[in-house]
Amino acid sequence: MSEAVAGIHEEEVLGKAYDARLMRRLVRYVVPYRWMVVSAVLLILASSLLQLVGPLVTAVAIDLFVRPLAAPVEARSGASEAVAAWMASRGIELSPPDGLALVGLIYLASLLVTFVVLYFQSYVMQLMGQRIMKDLRREIFAKLQRLQVSYFDRNPIGRLVTRVTNDVDALNELFTAGLVSIVGDVALLGGIVGVLFWMDWRLALVTFAILPLLLALTFWFKTRARESYRDVRVKLARINAFFQEHLTGMSVVQLFGVERRAAADFAAINEEHRDANVRAIFYYAVYFPAVELITALGVGLILWYGGLQVMEATLSIGVLIAFLQYAQRFYQPLADLSEKYNILQAAMASSERIFRLLDREPTIVSPAPGVAPRRVEGAIGFEDVRFAYDEGEEVLHGITFRVEPGETVAVVGHTGAGKSTLANLLLRFYDVGSGRVSVDGVDVREWDLARLRESIGLVLQDVFLFSGDLAGNIRLGAEWIDDARLRQAASDVHALPFIERLERGFATPVRERGAGLSVGQKQLVAFARALAFDPRILILDEATSSVDTETEQAIQQALEVLLRGRTSLVIAHRLSTVQRADRILVLHKGCLRESGTHQELLAARGIYHRLYQLQYKDQAA
Repeated sequence: MSEAVAGIHEEEVLGKAYDARLMRRLVRYVVPYRWMVVSAVLLILASSLLQLVGPLVTAVAIDLFVRPLAAPVEARSGASEAVAAWMASRGIELSPPDGLALVGLIYLASLLVTFVVLYFQSYVMQLMGQRIMKDLRREIFAKLQRLQVSYFDRNPIGRLVTRVTNDVDALNELFTAGLVSIVGDVALLGGIVGVLFWMDWRLALVTFAILPLLLALTFWFKTRARESYRDVRVKLARINAFFQEHLTGMSVVQLFGVERRAAADFAAINEEHRDANVRAIFYYAVYFPAVELITALGVGLILWYGGLQVMEATLSIGVLIAFLQYAQRFYQPLADLSEKYNILQAAMASSERIFRLLDREPTIVSPAPGVAPRRVEGAIGFEDVRFAYDEGEEVLHGITFRVEPGETVAVVGHTGAGKSTLANLLLRFYDVGSGRVSVDGVDVREWDLARLRESIGLVLQDVFLFSGDLAGNIRLGAEWIDDARLRQAASDVHALPFIERLERGFATPVRERGAGLSVGQKQLVAFARALAFDPRILILDEATSSVDTETEQAIQQALEVLLRGRTSLVIAHRLSTVQRADRILVLHKGCLRESGTHQELLAARGIYHRLYQLQYKDQAA
């Protein structure tokens, strides 16, 4: 299965409910917080033991201080006998009212201690979960920043965001409500089993008689819940994908008036999600009432057999009541096993997807050691370069040219000719299939990647601005760009006038993707950003295509000064922006067909001449 197809079905895969390999990797994230794990385990064991106190105290109170007031009893619980023997050995005599008051205080104290223990247990577990999530998200984000651009071509952003949000949340639930809780459940169940057999082994066997029914019901629910969980997840993934796509493209939806069609499509997907949830609800609606019925059957058996034993004076009433209380504490964790199973299953599936991302090694990395000269001259060379984004579909066919330091070279051609691909290869967003791309005579694959890219400034047609303010979008975190340099860069590209007209100037907040700024204003900010970093090489990829004529003329005037002495590669459709270039390269269907100055190419009456005639004919019309 190809990577693309595998990615489409990635959300549907559930995997094993428990995978030892994945669990070992997850444990590594717990190790830095092992003291929290130890504290949580100790606290949960303490809370499990404290939950055993209530029924025992109840049995003692009834057998020693309540039952004797009504009639003598021949049978007492082991706990009652132990307490009575301890009091006798120390000469302690309590009247029934005093004894009940003391037992009540002990019971209340156990409840208060249990509250404190559960509070700290929950706090420690949640704190550990949040820190593990922080570590995981930081590691995922760092990995995404190192991956090559081609990875993002094949993986939708929404799915990658899901790795950082939903999948990490699923692991948090595993650590806070799954593993440690299971330890507590096991400890509680073990304690109850021990106490029940200690108090009366025959009644204990009667209590556990319903376990086969309860386990069979849980297994049935687990199987059905697994299928319904998968179905709901698939439908939810489709809703998210549809929602994100149509919100991003809302301007197109409204422009072509397809709101009703989009609403109808969403309604269909939404109904599928609803139906999947209804099917899941059916299993829950059957399971939990069935659990109540089976546990009620267990309570009935305890009352029937225990009541007979009480009547025969072989069992105390206190023990019977304690058994009823313990039974409720015993059956509840068993009923919750299915929920723990779902948590574990979701966590294993999420960890599988997270580790698949973390295990992916970037294919474009700096060599060791990489070339990182202190001064970059700016010479660019393409030598018989061939490249394909997809195997078998070559975009560039043997491109060869050279740009001297300080030279301005324009690249023109029809859409799809391969112009922007030249910039992608120079910046080493992609590696060539064959041939060589060089800067200062050194293959870009031998350069230190950070040094290479900081030497090149790039302004794209589709400008991306981050949330924050205008100054932050120009600096991009580079503290060495002071306010004076910031203003100078903005002034050089004629962005300063519109920035100063804003109420807060450079401190003006920028909303998502630069909402609130015009296309032209965003491109001026991008110009200021590139020039503030003072790159030795500057790439303008359709950078003035969305700027009005007046603004374009202002930018051209600034560029005459700013590009002087700097190697520049200007990619453009509009030929008016490239006429003053030192040299113009004409690409056609991935091949370099013409090269020369504006006048030379017009005189040659080739592809450039036809492009020029077509463009100015359209403008004249």
